[in-house]
Amino acid sequence: MERDDQQVGRILSRRQALALVGAAGASLLTEPAVAALLRDVVRFPSCVVRPEQTAGPYFVDERLNRSDIRSDPASGSVREGVPLELTFRVSRIGNRSCEPLAGAVVDVWQCDALGVYSDVRDMNQRFDTVGKKFLRGHRVTDANGVARFLTIYPGWYEGRAVHIHFKIRGDPASARGYEFTSQLYFDDATSDRVFRQEPYARKGQRSVRNQQDRIFRRGGDQLLLPVTQSGRRYAGTFEIGLQIG
Repeated sequence: MERDDQQVGRILSRRQALALVGAAGASLLTEPAVAALLRDVVRFPSCVVRPEQTAGPYFVDERLNRSDIRSDPASGSVREGVPLELTFRVSRIGNRSCEPLAGAVVDVWQCDALGVYSDVRDMNQRFDTVGKKFLRGHRVTDANGVARFLTIYPGWYEGRAVHIHFKIRGDPASARGYEFTSQLYFDDATSDRVFRQEPYARKGQRSVRNQQDRIFRRGGDQLLLPVTQSGRRYAGTFEIGLQIG
């Protein structure tokens, strides 16, 4: 098998899959056996390696350790929008294991229902929100590798598909650092339903869907957040495995 180490769709490589599910003997190295082992890996989505994407121009290291990121700490005002319970489940992929990554700092930042970010001057002069800190925050993963946020379903702005930015990094006080930056995306049909509601509807028809976004086209299909709906509230869990040296 000449291409034994080639990644299959961003899931663990075949060699990593074999190590992950146990010490398989050489007699098992047949195509059917490899396929079965890969199917076992797919059952554990926390072990999936996701593509990195750009941080964009609006990251600000606010050091806001909070789970509910909807409000502006200075004024206490809460950003309008459909509630979204966002959960990250982070794992560390080693040579022979995939286990929860505790103590990782997960940063989240996003635009509001009308496409506005906090604490920045927009490069296109659409807004100046310096000093405000809504829809920004971080949490530290617990012993199960879990970090939870309460936010809103993001709106849209010109040139981009609907998305949320995130960054996963080691404790800044630790000498052994790591950093992974990417973006979450949403199913277009779900966004269509959300955007028919207020306050999203007042912005009008969005201009860019997922496949029209040049950044989404670089692996965005592997960064889609699966969501469930309960009344007016949505919830989604994003599973990700990091290969840390």
